[in-house]
Amino acid sequence: MSVRTRPARRRRLGGAAAVLALVGTGCADTRQNFLEPEGDVARQLDRLWDPVFFIAGIFFFLVLGLVVFVAVRYREKDPDFVPKQLHGNARLELGWTILPALIMLGVGIFTVATIIDINRRPEGPDVLAVTVTGHQWWWEYEYPELGVVTANELHIPIDTKVDVRLESDDVIHSFWPPKLAGKVDVIPGRTNYMTIEADKPGLYFGQCVEYCGLSHANMRLRVYAHERDDFDAWVVSQTADPAVPADGSAAAEGRTLFRTKGCGGCHTIAGFAAGEVGPDLSHFATRDTFAGAIFDRNDTNLRRWLRDPPAEKPMDPGNNLGMPNLNLTDAEINSLIAYLNTLK
Repeated sequence: MSVRTRPARRRRLGGAAAVLALVGTGCADTRQNFLEPEGDVARQLDRLWDPVFFIAGIFFFLVLGLVVFVAVRYREKDPDFVPKQLHGNARLELGWTILPALIMLGVGIFTVATIIDINRRPEGPDVLAVTVTGHQWWWEYEYPELGVVTANELHIPIDTKVDVRLESDDVIHSFWPPKLAGKVDVIPGRTNYMTIEADKPGLYFGQCVEYCGLSHANMRLRVYAHERDDFDAWVVSQTADPAVPADGSAAAEGRTLFRTKGCGGCHTIAGFAAGEVGPDLSHFATRDTFAGAIFDRNDTNLRRWLRDPPAEKPMDPGNNLGMPNLNLTDAEINSLIAYLNTLK
């Protein structure tokens, strides 16, 4: 290959790589696509987004087109050529000043109106109240009127406005279920609010979107929307007392280990342990995920987690937040898993 052809080949390869990268962006996970709203609040945001994006697109291509036109039309042809000097055009200058100002004023009016509307707290007997507390690195959900506390997986009835009270136990987080609502910061010492609502039953994904430490990316969330009867059944299951395993069983041995290994110092199990540091595990076996919703709940993942939690969900150096490695034996892990599987 000649030396002259190498730069041309590099340019072709670079262009091909750029095209592949652009095409690859179309293969993204759409489970958190805020352009597909499935709730009233999310639709309000989408109705604001669509016209603003359309206007921005028009001006982007207008400005880009003018730049290309000027670059081609007035490119240098004669190095000694001196273009005619202009001293301004009052009409043009007024036009490109006033028109964008009017557009921004219109966008601002609709934006402020939308912000005021979505931040108005819902009222009425059908409103569901939920307190969301951000921890490093998991979400705690408390239903104060229902006596339910759970973690990482929020359950709501469809066609019901949910008044979400947002608090933080440590650092700044940000709560974001994109198909149901926008993102709202969760700030220590301050209470923020947001409203979410789902149109139909289903599973909606979300996550923390404010960097909050080493395992920020491992702080995910799920919202399960149910028909009213199914939601009521879920509430009944969450308020029932956890089962007590039969004496002599592997689960009973795991229950004993839960206390002797210090698990009860961090985790609550109704009627048995009253820890307040980690997630409430009273009905752990009814959840689909665990550890900040990063793992599917199954025996394989539980065994991997209990063997060395910090290796699966790193802790910030120095603060020791997160579940420590208890150096459990395989037999102890098996017993703990048997007990956790009874917590329904």
